[in-house]
Amino acid sequence: MNYYTFKVGRDAKTGQFIPVEVAERRKSTAIVETIKVEKK
Repeated sequence: MNYYTFKVGRDAKTGQFIPVEVAERRKSTAIVETIKVEKK
């Protein structure tokens, strides 16, 4: 199966998506997740 991946930033307190650049800057309160999606 073929997959493609992309990174998203997520605020650890609220769960809201944020830009990856902001998440990398706020390491204590944010996380960068790698999402893997199957190609159709």
